[in-house]
Amino acid sequence: MNLLSRSEEIMLLTILKLRENAYGVSIREQIRIDSGKVWSFASIYQPLDKLTRKGYVRKLKGEPTNERGGKRKYYYEITDEGKNALMDIKKANESFWSGVPEIAGK
Repeated sequence: MNLLSRSEEIMLLTILKLRENAYGVSIREQIRIDSGKVWSFASIYQPLDKLTRKGYVRKLKGEPTNERGGKRKYYYEITDEGKNALMDIKKANESFWSGVPEIAGK
C-alpha cells in the first residue's frame, strides 16, 4: 500500500468536496475554511502536480473567461485510483488510532 502524504490527502478530500468547482483558488479557499490556515499557492500546486503524476487527479482545461483576461482555469477531478488511495489512507488512519489511549482532556 502506498500511503498518501497529509497534504495529498487534504487535496483529494477538498477536490471531492468542491466537485466540479475544484480549481486552484477555490481549493485554497476551501482549505482555509476547513483548517483555519492559509496555504500558499505553492503549497496547493505542488501536491496537485504530484497527484496528477500519480494518476490520482485529472487536470482539465476550462473555457477562457473575460474576467481572467481570456485565460482558462484548470479544474481538478479525482480519479478512481485517487478514491482508492483515499480509502487506503482512511483505513490506515483508523488502524493507527485503534487502541490509542484517550488524549488527556479530550
